[in-house]
Amino acid sequence: MEFCPKCGAVLIQKTKNAGCPRCSYSSGEKLKIKTCELIEEKKDTPILCDKDEEFLPITEEKCQKCKHPKAYFWTRQTRSADEAETKFFKCVKCSHTWKSYR
Repeated sequence: MEFCPKCGAVLIQKTKNAGCPRCSYSSGEKLKIKTCELIEEKKDTPILCDKDEEFLPITEEKCQKCKHPKAYFWTRQTRSADEAETKFFKCVKCSHTWKSYR
């Protein structure tokens, strides 16, 4: 990336050569612009196994399937950072899993 020696703005490629978009400066050569971006693979979301249940807290939440009054719960940020996290529930009795966006 090259900058204008007069005003410090980033030079842009005009029809024949590079020039400043703010002032009248024009260089006599073409710009050589290189860009690169490092893209990392998105990691899979971990899935809970039955062994993990013993470490999850239990709350008073009625199961939608069997109406049992207690369920395990955990939270994940599934949407953008400025929105509330998603609560996941798993029934202690029948292992039915559901989520709540409250």
